[in-house]
Amino acid sequence: MEYINLDAQVGDLSGVLDPAPYLSHLSSISGDLPPGARAFATDSGHYDFSSRRCVKDLTLRAVRAAGSEEMEVEFQHNCWKHDQDLLIRYAGVSGFIIDPADEDRGTGLGTVILDEVLPHRDGCSHEIACWDGTLTFICRDLQATWIEADCSSES
Repeated sequence: MEYINLDAQVGDLSGVLDPAPYLSHLSSISGDLPPGARAFATDSGHYDFSSRRCVKDLTLRAVRAAGSEEMEVEFQHNCWKHDQDLLIRYAGVSGFIIDPADEDRGTGLGTVILDEVLPHRDGCSHEIACWDGTLTFICRDLQATWIEADCSSES
């Protein structure tokens, strides 16, 4: 993450998530983001930890190719916080990196901590930090869609 602090210090408490530096920077770069990426990054609930549209606490479910330069990522809701799953479609993918924190754990990256969308010469970059590693996409644009989920069968 370039701007989001995943290990901020607040008084004597360490390990605090702090998106404030990114949010401050986002106002000056949002016009440089492609339309879908801009809509996703600037959604009022995206970095509000109490919002149902905050990406924090979603669980990575699947990453797949959806065409020659397209990819999709599915995130599963957390019923204590979300009532929807998130599907992100990336168009014009020119770069993709999975960086597991522990190579022995495989590709399961676990729960989302936070993400950061930045302008890139190819469109935008989208870095998603999870507890067990990160995903990074470089693409022409992305489209995020929230999909109703059924929490009634979960406990």
